[in-house]
Amino acid sequence: MKKIISSLILLIFLILVLLIITLSTIGIETDKFNKIISDKASQTKNISLKLDLIKFKIDLKNFSLFLETQNPIISYSEISIPAKNVKVYFDFISILKSNPIIKKANIALEELDVDQLNKLSIFIKPSNFKSLLNNRIKEGKLISEIEIFFNERSLLESFIVKGTVKNLKAEINKDFNLIKTNFSFFADQDDILIKNIFGSIEDFKISDGDVKLNLENGLKLNSNFNSKIYFDEKNKSKYSFFLNKLIMLEGVKELKADLNHNIFINLDNTYKIKDYNYSNSGTLEKSTFELKNSIKNNFIKKEIKDVFLSNLKIQSGFSSKNSFINGEGSYSFDNSKFSKFNFKNVLKKNLSNLKLNFDYPGKLELEFVNYKKSKNSTANISLDLEKRKDHINIIKLIFNEKNNKIEIDELKFKKSRFLSFKKINVITSNNEFQILNDKKIVIKGTRFDATNLSKYFNRQSGENKFKKINSNIEIDFKNIKIPMSEKIENFKLLGEIEKGKFVKIISKGDFGGENFLDISMKKDKNSNKKYLEVYSDLTRPLLTEYSFFKGLSGGKLLFSSIIDGSVTISKLKIENFKVINAPGVIKLLSLADLGGLADLAKGEGLTFNLLEIDMEKKKDFLKINEIIALGPSMSVLMEGYQDPNGLTSLRGTLVPAKTLNKIISKIPVIGDIVIPKEAGEGLFGVSFKMKGPKGKIKTSINPIRTLTPRFIQKIYDRKKETK
Repeated sequence: MKKIISSLILLIFLILVLLIITLSTIGIETDKFNKIISDKASQTKNISLKLDLIKFKIDLKNFSLFLETQNPIISYSEISIPAKNVKVYFDFISILKSNPIIKKANIALEELDVDQLNKLSIFIKPSNFKSLLNNRIKEGKLISEIEIFFNERSLLESFIVKGTVKNLKAEINKDFNLIKTNFSFFADQDDILIKNIFGSIEDFKISDGDVKLNLENGLKLNSNFNSKIYFDEKNKSKYSFFLNKLIMLEGVKELKADLNHNIFINLDNTYKIKDYNYSNSGTLEKSTFELKNSIKNNFIKKEIKDVFLSNLKIQSGFSSKNSFINGEGSYSFDNSKFSKFNFKNVLKKNLSNLKLNFDYPGKLELEFVNYKKSKNSTANISLDLEKRKDHINIIKLIFNEKNNKIEIDELKFKKSRFLSFKKINVITSNNEFQILNDKKIVIKGTRFDATNLSKYFNRQSGENKFKKINSNIEIDFKNIKIPMSEKIENFKLLGEIEKGKFVKIISKGDFGGENFLDISMKKDKNSNKKYLEVYSDLTRPLLTEYSFFKGLSGGKLLFSSIIDGSVTISKLKIENFKVINAPGVIKLLSLADLGGLADLAKGEGLTFNLLEIDMEKKKDFLKINEIIALGPSMSVLMEGYQDPNGLTSLRGTLVPAKTLNKIISKIPVIGDIVIPKEAGEGLFGVSFKMKGPKGKIKTSINPIRTLTPRFIQKIYDRKKETK
């Protein structure tokens, strides 16, 4: 009996094993479930399913029974869906009860090309995705598999779609295509995952990419991918449609980069962006940027048009709350000698904070303090800057070059107009001083190089960029270096500034040798007129930048001016001076054929007792009412103007040596009639005109036999004043 039972058990076991092997491999053909499956499919609107041969099989991995059929006929809205295999999984207990319940269905589709996808796109939503598929997708193959899950009542509960895309080509714009792109994907009703993206967007190579979409409560997108980018001016035009939209890439001429990108976008149920974040990191191996506005100013003489970057390690991030971009690498302005630099830039709403540090090997000139950096040395510049709309705040600027250092704190501008500052420190070979701005402006130091100061101010535009300055000012310098190798010691100034201009000055300086400089200014409260007066025992240091006074030596200077808004009426008086080697005077005398006077100009010089200039300036137009110069060898009277473009026009009369006039005055009768003895001047002179732009003034002369009464009267009046 035991042997029979054992044999029976063994037989049953062998039958089960054989059945399992059969079910797990070739299966058992049946048509019992055809109607059930077709009916379940028809419960989904617009879907029809026709089955031919069905095999009953078992899935050992999941220990579940399923039906499988090859090449079923599936259609959606009368459009055929090419499927190569369908598997339908049943609940095992329900089969025993003769009430089979479908748990899930697995549909493996045939490989689809673009034409087939376009036909199937009729039931794809949303419509913009359908339009993308029909109009932008040009090539590609889709291999996919769909798993559909049912509940206990065999109603659709969820689904999973997975597969791969090969050799995708999509048009982004006319000349810009996504090509040779491959990826795999996985999707259900809540999530879409795209992995292993490899492809190209023209010259942009994409690798190791993935995209995750979450469709619960709106849409959340996460993506990261690597890219290799290279383009130059030959193919740049293809990318202009998006380069022009990116401020960072504005003006780019060449770019070669290896970057990793991370993207996060959160949209609500109406597909409105709630939050976003984009970041990247990597290396700009080389790039060239053309500056929108080239750099050329009084500091950097050589014009800078392009910036070349090399091996720039970069990190950036852009989000709904703030953005940043950091970098460290090398730069050049001529694509030859590269220098190190690094930067950090944080952007938050309307605020931008830039921290920049770089080495600068080129030439640099700060005319205000007569500092020049040669191209043989390297300076380091550190900048901490904030920008909010049209306000710029230079929190800290430090310039270092060997033993030279300039440091500026809290320098503020609005639309390039100066607002305020906190502190400025200057240490160079010729300068050591500090400027503090607290309750008043205090400028104090041991030395200051002012040799180029007048040249600097002469080049400034008429616009007052310091209108926001209203403060008392105190200046105290031990030594000031001024033109013509002179210096001022113990210079002190007390003053007041309103709207960027001095309204009150009391100052004094010592040239040494009992020679002094005094400057004073006061303002009439009723008329708002300002009265300026400058007295100097030395003239050349104050006039060296004016070509009209070139060759002037010795003398004492008194300058007075009445400033009434944009109109300035001034008078300059210089006593007891000489003119030595003055090219303009020599040329004038040579044209007049007065050889003796020209010799004087080449030797000891021409001596003058007095020079007076009355002038009036309105905006940029200078009217010279009168220039009169009296001397034992010659006297000159002239008038003219200088227009805003620098055109100078002068005309006047020059009278030769007094000794010649004395000889003529001794001729009986004629001398008494032509030359008044009390005047002691005149007869024979030169009428002249001088006109032209700076450096190109032409002189013409016309000898005259007699002098006008006006000229004689002017000389006579000045002679009386000087006696």
